[in-house]
Amino acid sequence: MPTDVHQHIWPPALIELLRSRTTPPYLDGWTLHLAGEPPYAADPADHDIAARTRLAAADGLDLALVSLSSPLGIELLPPAEAAPLLTAFHDGALSLPDPFAVWASPCLTAPDAEAVERELRRGCVGLQLPATALLDAAGWAHCAPLLDVLTRHDKPLFVHPGAAPPADGTPPWWPALVPYVQQLHASWFAFRAFGRVRHPALRVCFAALAGLAPLHGERLAARGGGRAEIDFDVFYETSSYGTRAVDALVRAVGIDVVVSGSDRPYALPVVPDLGADAAVHALRTANPARLLHGRI
Repeated sequence: MPTDVHQHIWPPALIELLRSRTTPPYLDGWTLHLAGEPPYAADPADHDIAARTRLAAADGLDLALVSLSSPLGIELLPPAEAAPLLTAFHDGALSLPDPFAVWASPCLTAPDAEAVERELRRGCVGLQLPATALLDAAGWAHCAPLLDVLTRHDKPLFVHPGAAPPADGTPPWWPALVPYVQQLHASWFAFRAFGRVRHPALRVCFAALAGLAPLHGERLAARGGGRAEIDFDVFYETSSYGTRAVDALVRAVGIDVVVSGSDRPYALPVVPDLGADAAVHALRTANPARLLHGRI
């Protein structure tokens, strides 16, 4: 099943709730307002379900995994604000037609393991968490009850960039290139230091090649962190990167843990030229299957 593990769609009910808000995150028509980013003019076609279904077919996908975009910051809202937005997302996303499937999202200001279990039982493929919630030992401990649910259900975790801090005077591309990458980089090292010990059987996928954190293996060894052993239950999603970055990561961790993702509609899918059809099959089909279902 050719798979894209990283896409976003706003279901209609979520759009209406975002338009009813007056503080970030909120929509003014089709202009998205977030606390740490400049206003973003969304394209209505990006969230048109029929159009996105046709686009997935044109991309040759049998499976496209949709998630709540964590930079919205919904997971970190007070429970009374987060709950209706999360419900609208889950209900709408789970009703999408083939080839779409859904990553669940939790409220992190009042973590509810039963709510995560309920969404998994409803059909979500796993759980997405913002990297900002997983930057250190305290973050991994705070989220541990949710991750225990994943382990019991043999479902994976998807680590996605979280909300960016305000940065006045920076160019529009700044959040995606600086805080997003820093978050993923830190969360990858925090998982290595604190998360894997607590969750030895958890499969984890880091968006955007984990901010290229695995390329620092030589520095890790030089500074006393040990060799950067390959963890075959940790995966790296390719969105916004091309052949050079993917090739470099493959040299560091091997091809078996790299999975194809696009971040549609915020980026276009890229099929890196790794020199063999078998490599494309690994990224789009074999590796995503192992991420979702474990080793067979």
